Amino acid sequence: MKSVTEIAKEIVAREGGFVNDPDDPGGATKYGVTIGTLRRLGLDKTGDGRVTVADVRALTRADAEKIFIKHYYRRPRIDRLPEPLRATVFDMYVNAGSNAVKILQRLLRKMGHNISVDGAIGPKTIAAAKAAYAEAPDYLADAYGIERRNYYFRLADSRPASRKYARTRAGGKGGWIRRAEEFISPRYHLTDAQFKARVSKWG
Repeated sequence: MKSVTEIAKEIVAREGGFVNDPDDPGGATKYGVTIGTLRRLGLDKTGDGRVTVADVRALTRADAEKIFIKHYYRRPRIDRLPEPLRATVFDMYVNAGSNAVKILQRLLRKMGHNISVDGAIGPKTIAAAKAAYAEAPDYLADAYGIERRNYYFRLADSRPASRKYARTRAGGKGGWIRRAEEFISPRYHLTDAQFKARVSKWG
């Protein structure tokens, strides 16, 4: 079992360096940490009394790992979920905030657990996740990963500017889809033909 620090290091490596993509609602980002997050936390790396793009550029890998572990793992209580879910929900929380939890809650509702879809991991969500894992220990993490992949597809369906994150220029699986499938057993990965059929309506 990987430690949370090891998982955080993998997330930072997966997120990559500094980007400021106008199509990304998060704005300037480095190692997956957005300028909005730095402002929310009041992290003034340059010491000039303001949190700007310069502070994003000054962020270190160690800074990002600490932020993720404290604010994206422990604070939302991902550490209270069954162990096989932690890495994928943690990774998704970095990528999509509380939507990571909503995806899990919707999955748990599909499995018959009467919980709210509010994006917060409370006692009922924890209990439902543990019960679902007891019911399907070999499939719950895969089911979450598939729901996560479907979330990315729906996002790209509704927002054409985001399709470049789900499909490469060459027509293959984009970063979002490859990222989701890192946490899905190979037998549930989409084939190239299945992927192309799913995105064919994008033109």
